[in-house]
Order: sequence, then structure tokens, then C-alpha cells
Amino acid sequence: MIRFILHRLGWAIPVLWLVATVTFILMHLVPGGPFDQEKLLPPEIKANVEAKYHLDQPVIAQYLLYLNDLLHGELGPSYKYLGRNVNDIIRETFPVSMQLGLWAVLISVIVGVGAGTLAASRPRSWADHAGMLLATAGISFPSFVLGTFLIMIFSYRLHLFPAALWEGWRYGVLPAVTLALLPTAYIARLTRSSMLEVLHQDFIRTARAKGLGERQVLVKHALKNSITPVVSFLGPLTATLVTGSFVVEFIFSIPGMGRYFITAVTNRDYPLIMGVTLVYAVLIVAANIAVDLVYSWIDPRMQLKDQ
Repeated sequence: MIRFILHRLGWAIPVLWLVATVTFILMHLVPGGPFDQEKLLPPEIKANVEAKYHLDQPVIAQYLLYLNDLLHGELGPSYKYLGRNVNDIIRETFPVSMQLGLWAVLISVIVGVGAGTLAASRPRSWADHAGMLLATAGISFPSFVLGTFLIMIFSYRLHLFPAALWEGWRYGVLPAVTLALLPTAYIARLTRSSMLEVLHQDFIRTARAKGLGERQVLVKHALKNSITPVVSFLGPLTATLVTGSFVVEFIFSIPGMGRYFITAVTNRDYPLIMGVTLVYAVLIVAANIAVDLVYSWIDPRMQLKDQ
């Protein structure tokens, strides 16, 4: 396992370099610059600003400077948030997005797997139809509609949870539920379809013939052998939710990284775009490694290979 992890981490280095390079090239291919939307500056001031951020140098020189800073763990200063470093912005906002995202993942797994298992255990029953109806609604409802609805019911009418900000666990309940709705629906449908296929296998009939209870057959045999597609989905899902959702963080006024993910692009803030993109890439790589490790734990027959 250690050899496998080291091998995957070795491959992660060129992957992250490729992500950084492609992002850098795409940013500089787009017409305009980070200060073109500002009010018209005198030529001397504009030249000083560009020299400060090395924008007056050739693109290849800027690229080499960026790689040098990246190797030293520096993501550079933000062009739009004056006096703030990208490292500081990510350090301040990422823990909030991570906490919110992990809560959403936990809700998605518990509710989605539970609903999918219940629906598969009673096909074409009221539980099956109700679960899939809710899953379809979860896929169809936009997050801003659900977030607004939850605020109206649980904040303004019932006064159970705060409507905004991030000052304790109660502030994270409504945004976590809002963020978890869509992945919960996908996980429920994925669990149901996978489990229905497993329930028709010969080893399930054998387990029932041996006199095992239905709950033991579902949990110990069927669920364990049908959870693999869900684990595959959880890899990129976790990275996406942890990175943060701009819409959810905007609705609930959460000081997370999601809003920087969008405003960095609209502001042409090159260092911030690169920093947020690399954080997302690192999470994707880490999630994929974790998925492979979970595979081997769920099914020992799936051996870890470093080739």
C-alpha cells in the first residue's frame, strides 16, 4: 500500500504541473489583461503596476517566475485584493468550505445510500416510488430555490436555524442540506440501480437459502457488493463539495472559497485563478487515491497495483 501511495503521488506531480501550465496558457490567450477593466490609468502608473507584477515581461519569463514561486509554495499576490496574498486567501477561506463540503458529503452518503437501499429492497413499492420521486425532485430543484425555501421555513417561520453567516454548527445546517440535495439524489439512484443488479446474483439467493435474515443479506452481502459505483462517484464529488459552491455560499453569506472561485475569473486575477485551480486539482488527486484505497478495503480481491 505504501508503494502504491508513493507511486500515485509521483504521478500527481506531473499532473499538477500540467494543470498549472494549461491554466496559465489559457489565461494569457484570453484577450485583455487584469487591469483593463479599471479606470483609465496614466501610462506611467500603468507601467509601474505591470512592472510590480512582472506583467511587462515576456510570457515565458512570467511562466518561469510563477513556477519558481510555486516550487517554493508561494502562489503570489492577488491583483484585485490589494495587500493580500493568495496563500492567505486560501488559508482563510478553505477551512470554511471544507467543513461545509464534508457536512454535505456526510449527509449525501447517509441519506442517499439509505434511500437507495430501501428502494431496492422493495422494488415497485410505495417506498421505491417515493424515494425515486424525491431523488428526481432533488436533481430538478436548483440549489438557490431550495436554499431560499429552507431559509423561509426554518429561519423566518420556525426560527430553528440562522439564515446566514458562519459562527457555529447551527449556521451550517441549512447550507449543508442545500448543498447535499443534488448529490444525495444521484447517490440514491446509483445505489438503487446497483443494488437491484446485485440482488439478482446467485450468491444472494444462496445467502437467503442458508436462512440469513433479509437485513443481514442487504447490509452484509448486497450493499457491500453494490457500493463500488457510489465510491467512484464520491471521489470527484468530495473535491467539488469541499471546494465550495458559489451559489450556496452567496445565499447564506458564508465566507468560503466558492465566491473567489468565480470572482477570480471575472476579475482576471491570474494568481488567484491559479491558486484556486491548483487547490481543486490537489483535491481531485487526493480523492482518487482515497477511492482506490477504499476499493481495496471493500473488496480485498481488488489488489492495489502501482503499474
